[in-house]
Amino acid sequence: MSESIKINLEETQHEDDRFHRFSLISWWDQNRLKNAKVLVIGAGALGNELIKNLALLGIGNVLVADLDKIENSNLSRSVLYRAEDNGKSKAATAAAKAQEIFPDINVHYFDGNVVYDLGSGVYRWADVVLGGLDNREARLSINRNCWRVGKTWIDGAIETIDGVARVFDPNINPDGPCYECTMSAIDWQILNKRKSCNLLTRDEMQGGKTPTTPTISSVIAGVQCQEAVKLIHGLETIAGKGFNFNGLSCDSYLVEYTPNEDCMSHDPPQEIISLQKRSDEMTIAELQALAIEKFGEGTVLELGRDILEKLVCPNCNEAEDVFTSLGNVRLSQGTCPKCGKDREVKTFYTIRGDVSFADKTFAQIGVPKFDIVWARNGATLVGFEFTADAKDVLGNLYQPSTE
Repeated sequence: MSESIKINLEETQHEDDRFHRFSLISWWDQNRLKNAKVLVIGAGALGNELIKNLALLGIGNVLVADLDKIENSNLSRSVLYRAEDNGKSKAATAAAKAQEIFPDINVHYFDGNVVYDLGSGVYRWADVVLGGLDNREARLSINRNCWRVGKTWIDGAIETIDGVARVFDPNINPDGPCYECTMSAIDWQILNKRKSCNLLTRDEMQGGKTPTTPTISSVIAGVQCQEAVKLIHGLETIAGKGFNFNGLSCDSYLVEYTPNEDCMSHDPPQEIISLQKRSDEMTIAELQALAIEKFGEGTVLELGRDILEKLVCPNCNEAEDVFTSLGNVRLSQGTCPKCGKDREVKTFYTIRGDVSFADKTFAQIGVPKFDIVWARNGATLVGFEFTADAKDVLGNLYQPSTE
C-alpha cells in the first residue's frame, strides 16, 4: 500500500469516529470527557436534557439520582420517556435511555430521596454535579455536600419559559458565593414551611409541579452541560455567577453573586478518611472510640442528615423507636395507633457521649450507604466515609482505589 493511500485511509477512519467533529475544536480532549464522572440529580424536564447531552458528548461515567416515577405529564417535556414508561422509575429509565444514545457510557442510577437517602460519598466520587430540580431543600442539601467535599455543582432552574444556570465552585474560592448565599428571606420561609408540619408530610410536599416547557429545558440544560465541559477541560467557567434567560424577550445576562459571611455551607473539613468497613458493620461506639482516639475527648459525631429516632404520643405517653431516614417516613405514621392522636417526631443530627443505641450500626439507625459521618472537636472537622459501601451504590461505576 502506497504512503498516500495509507494516509487517506487513516483520515477516512478518523472522520468516521463518533466524536470526530468535536476533535476539530482546538482545545477539545475527548479522553477527558470519557474519564469524567458526573452526578446528575433530578431526571425530570431539565434532567432529561442534561442526561441526553452528556450521552451525546461522550461523557464516560454518569450516576442519575431521582425518587419519582414517570407520569403522563412528563412526556411533553422529557425526551427520554415514552408512554409505555409510565409508572417506571425516572432514574432507572433515564439511565437506560442514555445507554441507548451512547452504548459505551457507564451509567448507573439511584432511585430514592436525594436529601435523606443518598450517601454523601457520591459527591466525593463525582468530578462535577449537575442539578435539575425545583426543590429548595434538595438544592441546599446538594450545596452543603458539594462544599464539604470540594466539588463544583452546576444548578439549573426553570419556570414557564424563563430559566437560570449557575455555577458554584468551592475550588475557585472556598469563601466565595454558594447556593445558600443566594437564598432570600422568602426562600428560607418557604423551606422552613416545607420542613414543618411535623416533618411527616412528604407525600404532599414533593416537587415537580412547576410549569415549564421543553424549550426552556433545552436552553438551560445546554448551558449547564457546556459549563461542565469547560470545567472538565480546565477552562474558566461562570463560577459564582448565574446565566439568566428571559424567554419572552430573549434577553440574557449574567448575575454575579455575593458571598454571605454567615453562610452555614462554608464549613470545609480538614480531611476525609476512607473507612474499610461498611455502614452495616461499624457500630456507633466503634466510630466514637476512633474519633476520640484521633481528636480527643469531647469529639462529637455529626450526621449529614436528620434521623428519626422515635415517635411519641403526648396523649398516651408512649414512644415507638423508629431509627430511620426521614425520607422513608410518611404522614400516616404520625398517627398514634392506640388513640388516633398526632404523634411528636423526635429526631437527632449529632451523637454526643453515651447514647442508648451505641451498639447499633450506622445502617441500623438510618444512615445511608456510602455516607460520610463527621467528627467535630472545636475547630477540627474530619469526615469518615463508609467507602466499603461504594460498590453497592455506584454499581458498574465502581472502580477500586489504586492508592
